[in-house]
Amino acid sequence: MPPSTPNDCPFEKRFPSQLARDDVFFMSLAYNQAIDAWRRDEVPSGFVIEHGGEVIAFAHNTVESAQDPTAHAEMLAITQAATTLGNWRLEGCTLYVTKEPCPMCSGATLMSRLKRVCYAVPDPKMGCLGGATDLNALPRVNHHLEITAGGVMEEECRTLIQGFFKLKRAAE
Repeated sequence: MPPSTPNDCPFEKRFPSQLARDDVFFMSLAYNQAIDAWRRDEVPSGFVIEHGGEVIAFAHNTVESAQDPTAHAEMLAITQAATTLGNWRLEGCTLYVTKEPCPMCSGATLMSRLKRVCYAVPDPKMGCLGGATDLNALPRVNHHLEITAGGVMEEECRTLIQGFFKLKRAAE
């Protein structure tokens, strides 16, 4: 039976094994954040930052509830991680996000000196780490990220995002 409102998320959270702290483990946690976003009627984008095998920050979009266009999951988690580490330079950290970061968030990933970004779903319209454009490829940028684009839970994250927007359009 389909959900009765867009907030009724038909997807279940994942409970990955703590024994394998790999890309799938951390992306599963980001996916869970995306489900939390859906349940709050936010675009289902979830984000986790890992350092030394431990989660140091996690967030989901809160643009609608905060009425703040900068309240993207990436921006919130980067701020959390900087606070946790006591340093704005997030060297050695990996960011996991369900959808390729937008221009604002891609810029923040570069500015924060993250080591690596792993995103599940490429975004050919607004993604700026390989989708619509690639800020990381600018030759004059003083920091470059390692990028893992697509592949890690891509199908699950794409289905989640598409499901959300399909229900939104049907409710209009």
